[in-house]
Amino acid sequence: MSTGTPTTGPGPGPELDTGTGVGIGIGVVGVGGPSLLVDAEAGTPETTAGAATRRALLAHPALLLVGIVLASLNMRVALASVAPLVGEVSDTFGLSATASSLVTSVPVLFLGVGALVAPWLGRRFGAERVLFAALLLLAVGILGRLLPSAAALYGGGVLVGTAIALLNVLMPGLIKRDFPDRAAAMTSVYTGAMIAGATVAAAAAVPLEKALGGGWQASLGFWSLLAVVAAVAWLPQVLIAQGRTGRAVRAVPATGAAARPVSVWRSALAWQVTLFMGLQSLWSYVLIAWMPTIFTDHGMSRSTAGVVFAFNNLIQVAGAFVVPLLAGRMRSQRPLVALVTTLVAAGYAGLLVAPLEGAWLWSAVLGVGQGGAVGLALTLIVLRSGDAATAARLSGMAQTVGYLLAAAGPLAAGVLHQATGSWTLPICVVLVVCAAALGVGLLAARDRVV
Repeated sequence: MSTGTPTTGPGPGPELDTGTGVGIGIGVVGVGGPSLLVDAEAGTPETTAGAATRRALLAHPALLLVGIVLASLNMRVALASVAPLVGEVSDTFGLSATASSLVTSVPVLFLGVGALVAPWLGRRFGAERVLFAALLLLAVGILGRLLPSAAALYGGGVLVGTAIALLNVLMPGLIKRDFPDRAAAMTSVYTGAMIAGATVAAAAAVPLEKALGGGWQASLGFWSLLAVVAAVAWLPQVLIAQGRTGRAVRAVPATGAAARPVSVWRSALAWQVTLFMGLQSLWSYVLIAWMPTIFTDHGMSRSTAGVVFAFNNLIQVAGAFVVPLLAGRMRSQRPLVALVTTLVAAGYAGLLVAPLEGAWLWSAVLGVGQGGAVGLALTLIVLRSGDAATAARLSGMAQTVGYLLAAAGPLAAGVLHQATGSWTLPICVVLVVCAAALGVGLLAARDRVV
């Protein structure tokens, strides 16, 4: 094993020895023919200084772990904090049910649009820099939604969605790169943190509104502080990784399949992972947008609906933490796909037949299923990828297509509810989505690699 500098000669690709056993050799096509390049993120070999900074980064794993956790806490906060306040936001701007659904749908749409450019930005500027910039952009987007204009409300949503997309797409590749032997465990950590942030945001939305005395604007604006704190915590990663921006021009000759990058867009397995990501995101964002409203429309108080919604998010933490750990120990994840989709379908069916009587039960069942599904979807991206470069490409594909698909969920549910005056048809449509997710998920969970 090398010490981080490129080596020449035939045979297996080089590995980066960081002193912690973490390293990976990535095959790509270089100038003048196939080459093996050391770093999956930039597609070019590290300089000696770059290798030293990588060793410094992993010599302080606590810094990296804190940065990952704080960044992950922000991945849903800006979305979950809106749901309990949608009624007040709509009243302020005089929005219809369809227009109200766009408050959630616009950010989700740009989760997909932002995912298109995230891999390129990561390669061009480095994952650490882009993640730092994304956290700052998130803070700006949250504050932008507070301006007294419906256009600013949606414009801020565009920035929020774009920022979260960058976080979503780059995190799996970063984890695959720096924790290749503990990828499933680290995925459980960051998905658990992501959902924990959503839980706190949902539970605190109405109390913050009352405590801060500034209406829904003060409640939503509060979460920009969390994004700023996370950006400050991520800054050491930017500084430590600074040396990796200098790259060697020379590539390492290589031959065979390892030298060719994987085309995920032509892979049936990649599409199965992508569709499972999109369908599970769709059912989750329908709940993020409308669960409190479903309860209040049936007579529950707004504050109680917010607490039940927060409970749903809290329960998701268990599923998001446990399911990736189980998935990493299994060759095929098919039993987990069947479990999480069945739980989500059962929870939605409960909302259809007895929304108030079983509100806490359905919230819990949905929570375990939702959290397990998102954790499983993100873990499948890592497990179905042979290396960090493929993980980054598959993450970009899955989250681009997946979130563009998911963006239709809250909007379609709002349109159907407005047209029928009931939640029966929207919930029935989501049950069909659950059946489709089960089908593609069973295919995506096979023991294969893209």
